[in-house]
Amino acid sequence: MEKIGDTIKKLMDTANRNEQFKKLMSDALNDPDVRAFLNEHESELSNESIAKSASSIYEFYNQKHNSSELSDQFVPSLIVNNHNVEVAYSPNAKRIAEENSKDYSSSVRLLDMPDDIKDASLDDYTGEGRQDALDKALQFIENYQSGGQYMPGLYLAGDYGVGKTYLLGAIANELYKSGVKSTLVNFLSLQSQAKGAINDNRVSKLVERLKKSQLLMLDDIGAANMSEWFRDEVLGVILQYRMQENLPVFFSSNFSMNELEEHFANSKNGNYDIVKAKRLMERVRYLSREVIVSGNNRRNKTW
Repeated sequence: MEKIGDTIKKLMDTANRNEQFKKLMSDALNDPDVRAFLNEHESELSNESIAKSASSIYEFYNQKHNSSELSDQFVPSLIVNNHNVEVAYSPNAKRIAEENSKDYSSSVRLLDMPDDIKDASLDDYTGEGRQDALDKALQFIENYQSGGQYMPGLYLAGDYGVGKTYLLGAIANELYKSGVKSTLVNFLSLQSQAKGAINDNRVSKLVERLKKSQLLMLDDIGAANMSEWFRDEVLGVILQYRMQENLPVFFSSNFSMNELEEHFANSKNGNYDIVKAKRLMERVRYLSREVIVSGNNRRNKTW
């Protein structure tokens, strides 16, 4: 078989090629990546097949060197298919990042949660006062992934800035690797969304979405007093459904469970109803196990 250089020369010297075509193909065939590919696959390609593949070779060269909508998202490469040269495209780093972001957003839904939750990792969750919470989180992840019997979530109780919200995000991110879909909701924002949804009858859709989420995390529950309507018709309905269906819930709060029960008894309008509060807390206690998180306030500090 002729050397690849001789083949290229013959292709360029073909009489029926016009000068413009010759110039374009000369640039393409002398591209280092093209020459390396043709040399590597010399035994698989005949003179005729290389000539027939001129358009594919030039397409590769053009996409490699010139910006386009395609080259903005994909990287071209040359392959041999049925003894001819063809162009294959694979996602570039930008495209992969976009796809990963879309996949994450569809699997881990963050409703008014801090942006850094996307990067939360159990590997970074260290420090005094956190080990018990970390151990319980790892235990939940292991048992949940095994698909065994019902495993309640965690109720993370502790002061501001000790890493409760971060741990929720880290758990969701770890389970995301196994295909588990989570919804993390800031509790104050949930109350606001529910109130705003009354006017256009979107409350039922909001409740339906949260009560059926594969894994639900309610962050900062008890941060403010709630109306009796929200307590009984929104939060109560969500937790009741998840209790019946054995769908775990994670909570974070500045209150202990006992303190949260007293908080639930007091509504915005000043009514006190310990019976309904106890009923709601029965659901919370079934769906989660209390873990105290302590340590220094790390807010506004790097992890």
